[in-house]
Amino acid sequence: MVKTKILIADDHAVLRSGLKLLLNSEPDMEVIGEAANGLEAVKLAGELKPDILLLDISMPGLTGQAALKIIKDEYPEIKVLVLSMHEDESYVHEMLKAGADGYVPKKAADAELLAAIRSTMKGEHFIHSSLTKNLIPEFLGKSGAHEAVNALSQREREVLYLLALGHTNQEIADRLLLSVKTVETYKQRLKDKLGIQGRSELVRFAIEHGLLDKAEISSEAH
Repeated sequence: MVKTKILIADDHAVLRSGLKLLLNSEPDMEVIGEAANGLEAVKLAGELKPDILLLDISMPGLTGQAALKIIKDEYPEIKVLVLSMHEDESYVHEMLKAGADGYVPKKAADAELLAAIRSTMKGEHFIHSSLTKNLIPEFLGKSGAHEAVNALSQREREVLYLLALGHTNQEIADRLLLSVKTVETYKQRLKDKLGIQGRSELVRFAIEHGLLDKAEISSEAH
């Protein structure tokens, strides 16, 4: 199995140690380096060429945001997932503008972090659901349609597509081989991430973002 090579940049040694233990226990992940500040992060990114960098924002010397800009300019192929204690949306905005591929609060540095890494490696933008209630409609807006869709996982897009076509939870569960409870969980994630409540808003979002067209809705209704 080809492992995802990971570089951790955080000024807290205990956290780095815990993350390394968590990530190295996964069969598809390997921590290849650790950086204690932004300058080390830039240096090791160039030397080690990781697949993904887990980057803190508040570090001594060169900040995470400054390091992110340098790394994205010099090594655009490296995915950068921000792992920070800051949960204010202004921080999320700034890091996404600087080129981050995702943003996860440190309190979610467990199974959700593993999911975020795998999602990011697939080319998807991952933003933890606790941070996205107003982020996508306010920050990405209509001009950021592509990023809005990328913020959803493949499964979330599939559920959104079927919901927009008017399928019930049971029908979606049957089609995707999921439980009804799991479908309901995905629906709640979509509401949290996109600020969408009713089916009419789901349909509008799906059409605007190229997930389906009016002809599909019409044919499905008949």
